[in-house]
Amino acid sequence: MSAMKALAPAWRNGMRYTSFSSRAKIVAAARRQQLGKTASLATVSSLGIDKATGITKPSTVYYNLPYPEVFEHETKNKEGESTANGTYCVSTGQFTGRSPKDKYFVKQAPSDKHLDWGKINQSVAPEVYDNIYKKAIKHYNENVDKMYVFDGYCGTSPKSRKNVRIITELAWQHHFAKNMFIRPDSEAETAGFVPDFTVINACKVVNDDYKELGLNSEVAVIFNVEENKAVITGTWYGGEMKKGIFSMMNYWLPLNGVMAMHCSANKGKNGDTALFFGLSGTGKTTLSADPERLLIGDDEHGWDEDGIFNFEGGCYAKTINLSRENEPEIYDAIKRDALLENVVIKENGEPDYTDVSKTENTRVSYPIYHIDNHEPSGMGGHPNSIVFLTCDAFGVLPPVSRLSPGQAMYHYLSGYTAKVAGTERGVTEPTPNFSAGFGAAFLTLHPTMYADLLQKKLDRHGTQCFLINTGWTGGGYGVGKRMSIKATRACVNAVLDGSINKASFTAEPVFGFEVPTELPGVPTEVLIPRDAWSDKEGYDATRARLAGMFKDNFTKFVKPGVTDYTSFGPK
Repeated sequence: MSAMKALAPAWRNGMRYTSFSSRAKIVAAARRQQLGKTASLATVSSLGIDKATGITKPSTVYYNLPYPEVFEHETKNKEGESTANGTYCVSTGQFTGRSPKDKYFVKQAPSDKHLDWGKINQSVAPEVYDNIYKKAIKHYNENVDKMYVFDGYCGTSPKSRKNVRIITELAWQHHFAKNMFIRPDSEAETAGFVPDFTVINACKVVNDDYKELGLNSEVAVIFNVEENKAVITGTWYGGEMKKGIFSMMNYWLPLNGVMAMHCSANKGKNGDTALFFGLSGTGKTTLSADPERLLIGDDEHGWDEDGIFNFEGGCYAKTINLSRENEPEIYDAIKRDALLENVVIKENGEPDYTDVSKTENTRVSYPIYHIDNHEPSGMGGHPNSIVFLTCDAFGVLPPVSRLSPGQAMYHYLSGYTAKVAGTERGVTEPTPNFSAGFGAAFLTLHPTMYADLLQKKLDRHGTQCFLINTGWTGGGYGVGKRMSIKATRACVNAVLDGSINKASFTAEPVFGFEVPTELPGVPTEVLIPRDAWSDKEGYDATRARLAGMFKDNFTKFVKPGVTDYTSFGPK
């Protein structure tokens, strides 16, 4: 019996480990051995691709290649360069990030009744989709001799996962899909594989007639919900595949009573699970990477009747200014089988994470087992705690607040953080950034549908929600100072071990949530923000201003037929 087969039952059931890293390494080694087998070649007809998509001509189909063979193909095709330690690095060309203005859904029944149409979910007519789709198929049939097909899963929960098929022309995009989605345990597992959704990546197709089609640019990323297909043209950026499937999970799951979330998740030694929601810069990745807890996943999760489950089989992390000192888990995960994007490689073969000449959005994808301290099952129980992270540059919000279920929904829908001067061109003072669900760009249904579903789960499982501010105290940006990581860690630890509930609380007079008056490791004057400001009237005015911003933003969530959570916001 192979090592993987011997460990498979415990791995699938989420065995708790007394020695996190050692057991995780054993499972990781077994998985690498299992997936190191030579994959057999396939054909478009043997996989049913010809009938399902119309792609008939590529003579060679490389199917679910093991990592060593992926590396060989990338090298032979000269798709990038290898670093000193064997990590492969590619450039994604003109597009070094997602292109949200070029993402569309086909407007047709019955999905048109569910999709939340607007700037995020833009509509195109079926004939526009047909035009783009035919170009992609024609390209594969006329210009592609070999292609790569990845079959795997999105979602570690057997009850809620989806079968995904990713068709690419480039080996590195096959590599990306293999890193980010959940890899089958064996070749036998994919026998007769039927995809729930297929992504056709035709990145080399450029839509010169986009103006006639009514599109935004030469790029098009179009989802056809009824046909369970998506086509990508004009952009090489790998994240379009990952976030595209995430958008579809945000469509399917809530309609079946399963919550889809843009959050990280970890698990304690006693099996207690915690979720961390937060926009970029709030500390979501850093705070969920806890040496005393197992990482379930760092970005996308679902919540079904059995508990929390990771959507992904890997991580996709930013690498700008990355160092082993500040983020050792990510730094050490960048090795053979990881894939760097748009990182400058020095003459000695070492990555230069400080060089942003290509983009500030340099990235790395890697299989999650590159993190020693990970939860091999990719699952956890119903969460004990949910943390909403915000970086409040106005210096108004407390370092930690306890939320009622209604307040939790209000802040979930608000998805607040603040940008500070220098983070983006034109930002000269703190600027509020509201993003529903802490990931509005991927919400395909109306945001209140997710809030309603989340509230039901909170009520059913007694999950507590907290708002943690990793931003400023004693004044806004430029006057006060940033919360210390030590104080933030103390707040997070008190939430995770439940000791925060032993504290005395006082109600914040404007926002209404409960604030602890004492907490070990956090200065008392920091817990009550007004006490930390020397200018009390200035604090009151700034708080009133921020409360007004919350109110103005929340008006878009009030309309007939949806739950109104306005009463749980600031007074």
